[in-house]
Amino acid sequence: MIFSRSSKFSIHNSIPFAADNVDFIYSAKQFRTELLDLIKSAKHRIYLTALYLQDDEAGREILHEVYAAKQRRPDLDVCIFVDFHRAQRGLIGEKKSLGNRQLYLDLSEQYEHDINIYGVAVKQKEFMGVLHLKGFVFDDVLLFSGASLNNIYLHVEEKYRCDRYHKFNNSALADSFCNYLQKYFVQSLLAPKLNQPIVPNKKQVKTLVKQLKVLLRRSFYVTNTATSTKQELLVTPLVGLGARGNQLNLTARKVFKVASQTLVIFTPYFNFPKALAADLRGALKKGVNVTIVVGDKRANDFFVADPEKFSTIGIVPYIYEKLLRHFIKRNQNYIDNGQLNINLWQHEENSFHLKGVVADDMYHLITGSNLNPRAWSLDLENGLLICDRKQQLMAQWRKELDGILEHSRRVTSVYDIESVNDYPEKPRELLRKIKLTQFDRILKHFL
Repeated sequence: MIFSRSSKFSIHNSIPFAADNVDFIYSAKQFRTELLDLIKSAKHRIYLTALYLQDDEAGREILHEVYAAKQRRPDLDVCIFVDFHRAQRGLIGEKKSLGNRQLYLDLSEQYEHDINIYGVAVKQKEFMGVLHLKGFVFDDVLLFSGASLNNIYLHVEEKYRCDRYHKFNNSALADSFCNYLQKYFVQSLLAPKLNQPIVPNKKQVKTLVKQLKVLLRRSFYVTNTATSTKQELLVTPLVGLGARGNQLNLTARKVFKVASQTLVIFTPYFNFPKALAADLRGALKKGVNVTIVVGDKRANDFFVADPEKFSTIGIVPYIYEKLLRHFIKRNQNYIDNGQLNINLWQHEENSFHLKGVVADDMYHLITGSNLNPRAWSLDLENGLLICDRKQQLMAQWRKELDGILEHSRRVTSVYDIESVNDYPEKPRELLRKIKLTQFDRILKHFL
C-alpha cells in the first residue's frame, strides 16, 4: 500500500530522490533530442515502452539509432514493448496491412545483431483495452512521457502533439521499470515478439490475454531500495489495470483529496470517471483552487478540420466538448468567484495530449493515463507519484505550467465555446442520432 489512513501519503514502496536528479523537459523537440542522445550513450540497456512505435520518419530514426547502438555493443540489452494489436494495423482509414510490424520485420533482416520487440495484448480487441504503459529506460535513466513514438509526438515535421516529459536519474527507479517488463511480459512468455515471421493467431491470442490479464491485475512495481526521508523527494512507481483495486486510480483519487490549496489537472479528453468527478466536486466544496487544462476540440487528435472528410470517429471531440459544457453549467458559481479555472489549449493546428495532476505544488502524479473511463477500467496504465514536500521542484514545475498556459484561454461560461447548433451539419446530425438511441451513455465508457 502507498496510503496511510490519514490524509497524507505513506512512504512504502517509494524511492528517495535528490531533487537535482529530476529534470522537466519543455517541448516535443527537446524530448526527441533527449531520446536520441540517451540511445547513443546507452552502455548496458535500452527499454522502450509505448502504445506504438510508428513506421514514419521519427519511428524509423529511433529504431535505426537503437539498432546502431546494438551493433556497437552486441551485449546491450534492448527490449521494446508496444501494443500487440496497434502494431499490426495501419492508421485509421488506411487499407489493411501489417502496419508498423512490417518495419520491425524489415529491420530485423537488415542488421546483424537483432533486438527484441514485444507485442503486448492486454485485451482480445484493441477497442476493449490496450497497453498504455509508458517509460523509456537507458541504463539508470528513466525518461517518462505520455507520448508514443512518431512524427507528431516528436515534432519531426510542422505539427506537434503537446505532451509532458520528465527525466529521472536513479538506478532503483530504472530497475523497477525494467524488472516489471521482464517479469510480466518476457519471463511469462505472454508477450510474443513482433519482429519474427510468425505471431499468434486469434485463438492463441485469446489464451495469452486470459493468462496475462490474471497476472496484470495483481502486478506492481518492486522497488529494491531502503526508504529514507532525508532526501528531498520520494518517488513511487504505480501501475493499474481494471476498475477494482487499481493502484494508479486510487492514487489519482488520493491526490485530488489531499489538495488543500491548489489542484491542477491535465487531461486531453474531458470525461472524468464518476469517482474522480466526485472527488473534484469535493475539492471545490472545501475551497481548493482548481485549474483544469484541457484541449480545445480542434486540438483533439480525432478532430477532422475538413467537413467533407468528416467520418464517424470525428465525432469524439464534439462529445467531449458537450460534456465540458455540461460541467461548466453545473459549476458556473465556482468559475465566477475565480476558484475554478478551465483553460482550453489550442496552438495553431497542433494537438494536445497532456495528462497528470498536481496538488498544492507538492504532490505530482506523472502519468500517461487520460483520467477518463477508458483509462480507468480498460487500459493498462502506469505513472509516478512524486512527493515534494520541500517544493524543490517548484521552479521547474512553474516553468512547465507557464509554458502550457501560454497557449490556452480561460473559459468564463458556456458562451465561450461552441454549442451543438454551431457545429457543421455532419457532426450535428450524428450527435442527434446518438442522443436518440441513447448510445452516448455507452460510448462514454470507451472515451
